Amino acid sequence: MSEHVVVALGPVDADTVTPVLGDRVTFVTDPAPADLAVAEGAIVRADRRVDEDFLRRTPRLRVIARTGVGVDLVDVAAASARGIPVVITPNAGSRAVAEGVFAMALHLTKRLRPLTELVRDGRWAERGAVPIGDLDGAVLGIVGYGRIGRRVGELAAAFGMRSLAYDPFSPPPPEFACADLGELAESSDVLTLHAPLTEGTRHLVNERLLARVKPGAVLINCGRGGLLDSDATLAALESGRLSGVGLDVFDPEPALHHPLFDHPDVVLTPHLMGMTRRAMTLTFVDAARGVEDVLAGRRPAAVANPDWNHRKVTA
Repeated sequence: MSEHVVVALGPVDADTVTPVLGDRVTFVTDPAPADLAVAEGAIVRADRRVDEDFLRRTPRLRVIARTGVGVDLVDVAAASARGIPVVITPNAGSRAVAEGVFAMALHLTKRLRPLTELVRDGRWAERGAVPIGDLDGAVLGIVGYGRIGRRVGELAAAFGMRSLAYDPFSPPPPEFACADLGELAESSDVLTLHAPLTEGTRHLVNERLLARVKPGAVLINCGRGGLLDSDATLAALESGRLSGVGLDVFDPEPALHHPLFDHPDVVLTPHLMGMTRRAMTLTFVDAARGVEDVLAGRRPAAVANPDWNHRKVTA
């Protein structure tokens, strides 16, 4: 007989999470108010909001597990006040996002869109007019040297690139570190963004920084949409300062159309680079494991409110 109820907020693969949660848990994929009233755990997709209203409707809740690392839509403070850990799954999608960075870098550096159009339109004789770049020997500038940033650096080495990194919160190792973001921009052939979005990092890539970017650089954002100023980015493309832009994240989401989207040297994906088949399976497993840990009285591997277990639980 089940001892616990765990609910899903958003689409969660029951076949993946149920074996991890175990026989003592009833997992509800489409919870009604009655299910929320008795739920002790919730597995929450990134686009679902967890606020004080939701917490009032889940008086028995003991753990929230977010698929991914962003907690923009989770009231972490309110959860902490209730003594509820907010589990995150930082490892599951790191490798998938890093691969997405290189998918975009290759697409833009190798000019796949204009070359496809040349062949499709029968303009073979014009192929010499499309300059093709190289990753081998190029410099990759990594903004934010966490799990994803480090993995991007590992892949860069396989392509023969030299990595430099800047992190506004935690300095990278000396062999990669740039103390100044502008210096990183001046040195990088490909600039990739992986910093968290805070008041201090909003529009980190702005007109002032783009004026220092190495001419012809490629800019990729698989981090957070608010890290770059779209108007300034479009201006840098139109001036030739940037040769290409790849965006997987937007501000807001779902994305509102911006003229940047229409530029031929821009590639867009709808915040899916971390949601490959394998990454989603790993994310669900890690989220379910975090819920199971808390219900069993163990500390989960990663939480967004690391001091949660030191707080007094309130009614």
